[in-house]
Amino acid sequence: MPDNTLKSFVLDTNILLHDPLAFLNFDEHNVIIPMVVLEELDNIKDRHKDVSREARVAIRSLEEVLKEASPEQIIAGVPLTRVHGDHQANGTLAIFPDYQLEQNESVLSLKENDHRIIQAALEIQRTQSPADVILVTKDINMRLKAKGAGMRYVEDYRTDQLIDDIRLLTKGFYEFEGDFWAQVKDVSTQQEGRDAYHTVSRSVLPQVFHNEYIVDDTHTFASRVDSYDDVSVTLQDLGYDRMMAYNAWGVRPKNIYQAMALHALLDTHMDMVVLTGPAGSGKTLLALSAALEMVVEQGIYEKIIVTRNTPEIAESIGFLPGTEEEKMAPWLSAITDSLEVLHRHDESMDSSLNYIMKKANIQFKSLNFMRGRSIQNAVVILDEAQNLTASQLKTLITRCGENTKLVVSGNLAQIDSYYLTAVTSGLTYIVERFKDYPGSATINLNGVVRSALAKFAEEHL
Repeated sequence: MPDNTLKSFVLDTNILLHDPLAFLNFDEHNVIIPMVVLEELDNIKDRHKDVSREARVAIRSLEEVLKEASPEQIIAGVPLTRVHGDHQANGTLAIFPDYQLEQNESVLSLKENDHRIIQAALEIQRTQSPADVILVTKDINMRLKAKGAGMRYVEDYRTDQLIDDIRLLTKGFYEFEGDFWAQVKDVSTQQEGRDAYHTVSRSVLPQVFHNEYIVDDTHTFASRVDSYDDVSVTLQDLGYDRMMAYNAWGVRPKNIYQAMALHALLDTHMDMVVLTGPAGSGKTLLALSAALEMVVEQGIYEKIIVTRNTPEIAESIGFLPGTEEEKMAPWLSAITDSLEVLHRHDESMDSSLNYIMKKANIQFKSLNFMRGRSIQNAVVILDEAQNLTASQLKTLITRCGENTKLVVSGNLAQIDSYYLTAVTSGLTYIVERFKDYPGSATINLNGVVRSALAKFAEEHL
C-alpha cells in the first residue's frame, strides 16, 4: 500500500535553470520531471547563452542519477541516495513520459510546453490520489493556469528564499529615533589613533550585524558596528559631519545614505559592498566615483571591471559589431552616463573620458564571459544585479581573487526576469547571506536624488 504521507513534486524547467540541483532539495519526498522539461533543457543548453550553463549542469546531474537505471526504473523512480555529495534527499527521481498523454481539449492544448507540463502534473495527481502532488514553477502565470486547470497544489520554489517579504530585507543601517546617546546608560570609549570606539550594552542594539551603520535623526551621530557579542556592541564613531564631508573623485554625498555608501566603498577592508535602492538614488555614480578614486588617485587597485548580464531578450551579444567592450556598450550606458556626469565641467569632456578610460583601465565585460577567470587587483562593479539568480552571483563572487573589491548594485523594483521576484532575486539572496560577514557591507540608498520628477515617479507609479 502506498505511503500517502509522501508527496510528489513535479518540476517545471525554470526550476532547474534557477537551481540545477533543485531535485535534491525535497528531503524524503519524490521528484518527477516531465519529458518535455528534458526537451526544453536540451534546446536551452545551446541557444540561450545566459542560462546555457545551468541547463548543462542540470542535464549532467540528472544523468548521474539515472545513468544505470532501466527504463522501467526511471518511470517508477530512482533513489536519490545514489547521488554523492552533501544533501538530505532520500526520495526518488522519476521521468514522466508526457508524450503518451492524449489531448484533452477541455483542459489545455498540448501544443505548448507549459501546457504539457500542467497536463502531466494533472495525470500524476489523478493516478497518485489521495497522495499530494505539487507542481513547482517560478512562472506566476503558469501557476494560475495550473490552478484553473485543476491542480490542487501549485507552489513557487522557495528553498533559496531567505525572507518572506521584501520589507524584511536588511537595509544595512539602523536609524534611531531621537538622540542615540540619550538612550545609552553605560558606555566605555577607547581611542585608537584618530578613531574612537564606543562599547555599549547589547540591549541597546539587540538585532545587530557586522558593519551595520547606526545613525539617529538628530543628524549628529553616525557609527559603524565594529564587533559584538552576547553582552556588548562596539561601535566605531564616524561622525555625522565627517561622513557628509567625504569626497570621491569630486562627488560628495547628498544625504546620510550616500555618505554611508561612500564610507563602505572607500574602506579597503570591505571585500564586497552591496548597494540597493530605487532608480536615481546614486548607486552607479557612487560606485564609479569611489572606484576611480581608489584606482587613479590612491593606486590601491590596478583596474576597474564593469559587468552585467545581457538581457535574455537579446539572446547573445555576438550579433553586435566590434570588440567585447564595444558590444557591451549599449548595456553599460549607465556607466558611461556617470562618467560624463563626473567630467561634464571639463574643458574637453571627450578627451577627459578617453584619458580616464585608459588611466583607470576601465574594462567592460559580459557576465557570460566571466566564468573561469580569476580577477586580481581590481574593483569589479556588477550593475543591474536584481536580474541574476543566486547561482549566477556565486559564479562572479567566486571569481574574485587577491586585492579585489566587488561592488554589487541593483534595484529590486526593476526585475526583468520572468521567473524572479524581489524575494527570490539573487541580489536579495546575497544581501541576506552576507549581512553578517565581516568583510562586506550593505547599504540601501533610501531616497531619489536624480530629480523631483524621478522621485515622484518612483513613489507613485
